[in-house]
Parts: sequence; C-alpha cells; structure tokens
Amino acid sequence: MKLSRTQLGLALLAAIAAPAAHAEIAIDVIGGSEVTFEGLVQADGNWFDNDVQDLNAGTTTANGGDGKDSEFDLRRAELVLKGKGPGNIEWVVGYDAKANKFLDTNARYKLGGNANTYFQLGQYKQPNSLEELSSTKNNDFISKAAVTNTYAVARRLGGAVGWGDANWSVTGSIFGRELTRNLAHGSGYGARGTWAPINDGGNILHLGLSYADYDTDADTLRLRARPNADLATVRLVDTGNMTDTDRVSTLGLESFWVTGPFKVQGEYYKTDVSRYRAGSQDFTGEGWYLSGVWNVTGESWGYKAGVPTTGLPDAPGTGMWQLAVRFDSIDLDDGSLLAPSAPGGAPRVDGVLGGKQDIWTLGANWYWRSNFKFALNYVMVDSSRYSSAARAVVNDDPNIIEARAQFYW
Repeated sequence: MKLSRTQLGLALLAAIAAPAAHAEIAIDVIGGSEVTFEGLVQADGNWFDNDVQDLNAGTTTANGGDGKDSEFDLRRAELVLKGKGPGNIEWVVGYDAKANKFLDTNARYKLGGNANTYFQLGQYKQPNSLEELSSTKNNDFISKAAVTNTYAVARRLGGAVGWGDANWSVTGSIFGRELTRNLAHGSGYGARGTWAPINDGGNILHLGLSYADYDTDADTLRLRARPNADLATVRLVDTGNMTDTDRVSTLGLESFWVTGPFKVQGEYYKTDVSRYRAGSQDFTGEGWYLSGVWNVTGESWGYKAGVPTTGLPDAPGTGMWQLAVRFDSIDLDDGSLLAPSAPGGAPRVDGVLGGKQDIWTLGANWYWRSNFKFALNYVMVDSSRYSSAARAVVNDDPNIIEARAQFYW
C-alpha cells in the first residue's frame, strides 16, 4: 500500500476544512461501528554542527552528502481510521504515508466494557517502554531518547491480554514480525506491569517494569543509535553486525512523577544478546534517560493505560508552553582492547566495542489551539567509539538544532 502525495493532500484538506477540527473527524456509523478519521503530519528541520563525522552524509545517490549542514523532510504523515462497536469491540487501521508502513492495525475486545481489561489481536505497540507507548504527537522531545530507539520493541503482529483499572495494569503479549514486509521480525513475548500509588488530578506517581524476549530470526543483529536527530544519516555508536545471535532479552524500569505543571520521567534498559556458536561471546548493552518538563502556562497531565496524557491548552488562543531538559546515555561497549598480536600492529578487540554516547537535550514546545504544535530542541552530544582505522578511541561531539511543525486532528 502506497499513498500518493495527491491523496495525502486531499486528506489534509478535508481535515483542515472540517468544522471545529479537533481530535478526530466523525465519518459515519457502519455496521454498528462509530468510525472516525485521525491524522498526524510532522515536518522537521535539522541543523548540524559536525565535529568528526558528517551527520548529513549519504543523503544523495553520489554518497558523501549534499555538502550542506542541514536537512529538511516530512517526518510522519499518519492516517488512521478508528471504530467503536459493535458492543465492546474497538478497532483501528493506521498507515504512515511517509514511511510507507502500517501503524496500529488491530481489534480489541473490552471485557465487561472495562478499557483496561481486554483481548487484542493484530499489530500494536508491544508492552514495554514508557516513551515508546506514549502518543507520538505529545512526545516531550522531537526525537525519542537513544535508548528507546535502540532497545524498545515497537509495533509487531501478535495477541495480547491486559488486566487492570485506573491505577494499575498487567499486560502480556506474544508477537512475531511487523505487518509491513521487510521490517522488524523475530517471534517473541513480552510483559509489562504498572502501578500508580498516587493518581489524583495534577498529582501522579507511576512505576513500571517490563520484559521482552524475542528470536533474532536471521541470526544477525545490529544495535546502533542516532545522536537524537531523526534526520541524521550517521550513527555515532554502532555494534556492527553481530553474527551467530540467538535471542534478545530486554529488561525495562520506568517511572514518572507529576506535580502540578511539572513532570519528571526516567527509564532504564538492559539488553542481553545470546549467541550460540562456541567462541562468540554474549553481548550486554544498557542505557537510561532522565527528563524534566515544565508547563509554563500552568497545565498538568492526566494518566491513562499506564502512560501520561497531555491535554489541550487552558487558553487555546495563546496556547500551552513547555520547557524541557533531558539527559540520556547509551553504552554499546561489551569488550576490551588487547595488545597487538605483532609489534606495530593494531590492538585486538575482545568482544564488541560499539561505543558510548551521552546527550543533553534542551527543548521548548508550543501547543496552539487543538491542532498545532511547534517544537525546538538543542542537542549536545558526547560520544566515543573505538576506530580500527585510527587504532584508537575517537571522540565525536557534535551539536544539533532541531525544529518541528506539527498538525494533527
């Protein structure tokens, strides 16, 4: 399935022209199901202050980049149909016309009408990672943390069951490949438990634990991370292809605290990769992030299905302003350097030296009325990785300015 720019443009015009456009557009009641149409369009700009590597390299067929230190592109163009009913059934079909891939495409049956107790079949976000499960349109920063993009398991085909109420939840899932061909694959399972010991208006404490385990399928695995810039074509930390891999398991710890207009959020990931061939060492990577957000205009957050929810501005005409800061760290080193086997030779690598990366991100968000969001981030990267060409550990510390204009309905 591939949507043309004309089709996408017509969809956007329909959304903009809809009276009092807000969260969704009601279409009709079909077969006892109330059908609505939603969408999300994000346009990004990245400006790179490169250090060692050219983060914008390889953006043309000539290789080596276009000679510019900036990049502009449509990040997402999501079109989503949703249905409620008949009865306790809910369904969704989503497609990203920019990435040419399916999004959430599933059906859910709510037991006793309870939205927190259900059976689900189809493609959906797997029960791990607070940041991955949160709504893309309301992410605190333009790019998710490097650890989330590297370790979290996103949408896969499968079946899930969930139990819970407004203050706690337990979700279990079995899954396989992504619905769109030639993307993520490998069968596995996952589980997530959450608890909110405090859940009052404007005062929330959330705790969560998750675990995911899946087969690498092709027996080759590569873990790498962009420098928190979605349009960058270069990864500063990269394990390279790890062969003879069997399974990947990831443990996740998560928490956030909301008090009035302030939110503090953090996650920790630990990933273990098992390898089956004698002489191939297992790999362990880890990472974490901690962020803080201040709603300058005084709004707070809600809580639903184990994730924070962002409401509309209290004063739509002036909008909701946010200031944010995040520190995230990822470690893809699980090995060491040994002395050269011959005088004057290169050091030998024992294990995997994918590198380490620490990033500070400063951000500002403006939610205007009910359909628009504008975001600006300043990213400061501190990375190091062993280079076989240089025969040394190379530090690469670029800075990046990022901007995003977003329209959603």
